[in-house]
Amino acid sequence: MDEDAGGASPPPVPLAQAPPPQHPIAVAAAATATAAAPSQRDMAASPTSSRSVTETVNGSHRFVIQGYSLAKGMGVGKHIASETFTVGGYQWAVYFYPDGKNPEDNSVYVSVFIALASDGTDVRALFELTLLDQSGKGKHKVHSHFDRSLESGPYTLKYRGSMWGYKRFFRRTALEASDFLKDDCLKINCTVGVVVSTIDYSRPHSIHVPDSDIGYDFGSLLDSQEGVDVILNVGGERFHAHKLVLAARSHVFRSQLFDDESDGEKSEVNETDELKEFSIDDMEPTVFKAMLHFIYRDTLVDDNELGASSSDGSIFDTLAAKLLAAADKYHLPRLRLLCESYLCKGISVASVASTLALADRHRAMELKAVCLKFSAENLSDTLMSLQL
Repeated sequence: MDEDAGGASPPPVPLAQAPPPQHPIAVAAAATATAAAPSQRDMAASPTSSRSVTETVNGSHRFVIQGYSLAKGMGVGKHIASETFTVGGYQWAVYFYPDGKNPEDNSVYVSVFIALASDGTDVRALFELTLLDQSGKGKHKVHSHFDRSLESGPYTLKYRGSMWGYKRFFRRTALEASDFLKDDCLKINCTVGVVVSTIDYSRPHSIHVPDSDIGYDFGSLLDSQEGVDVILNVGGERFHAHKLVLAARSHVFRSQLFDDESDGEKSEVNETDELKEFSIDDMEPTVFKAMLHFIYRDTLVDDNELGASSSDGSIFDTLAAKLLAAADKYHLPRLRLLCESYLCKGISVASVASTLALADRHRAMELKAVCLKFSAENLSDTLMSLQL
């Protein structure tokens, strides 16, 4: 008799649970890691490299000693100091000893030294002192540490006040009979090269950030004339611009463009395009165009344009001078300094007087200071040029 196989039924097989959803970034990172996972034989670290770069940061200073004969007799060990100047993050000064630094020499020699004038320890540097030949022959007297750097290495200044130089820089009797002394004046060039070391190494992960191009973008906005909402009539030439840009750059424009009553400026509505038109009567179109270039691009026009003169060739007639006047009128301090910097490059014995007058007229204080300093350093030549 067949017997039915009895007993309990087998338990049900549980269904597999789905894994929790993963964030897309986690999925992508895992996939990247899996794809990039090296085999066992490739587990060695990638080679790296670095480079030590030791170089000098160089800077120069010209020290003019006017009234040499009056400085004589001040005493051995007493000096005349130049204005301090900065090279490589440190302050420096030139010390001139008209009666010498060394008592044993009994004032036979003049001494010249370069001193560390700011806090610093173990500052390593190279130096050069040049006594300038004022005859125009170019036969300067050069004492250079740069030429001997391979032999002796840089000089180390231990602390503030440490000096490098020459106790017997030049015999006094020879100096006073030479072309180095002219109109009771000596000129000494000083060059300092501060030694700095940096480590250059490869960065496996870096992102290059380009320079700002906001000036280019705003310049393109001016060139395209897109969204212009004001017309400026300058000597019959009409310039389209954007009121908000002008107002943001100059509070004088802000007052004129958003206050019809300001400063007696004439304004009228152009019925053709319904843009308000302002007349500017005291500026040439070329000057206004150059000012607009700066307002939108934050740069000057080309140097050949800045130096151009429309009539007599005087500095007052150059575009740079007229642009300086515009910067003064419209309170554009950066434009003023850019113009001052450009005009400063052209200062000479022949032009310093007119440049000084220009600077004084338009409150260009930086340019004025340079003119006064240049005149003091070249006093006899400047006075002679004024008499011609």
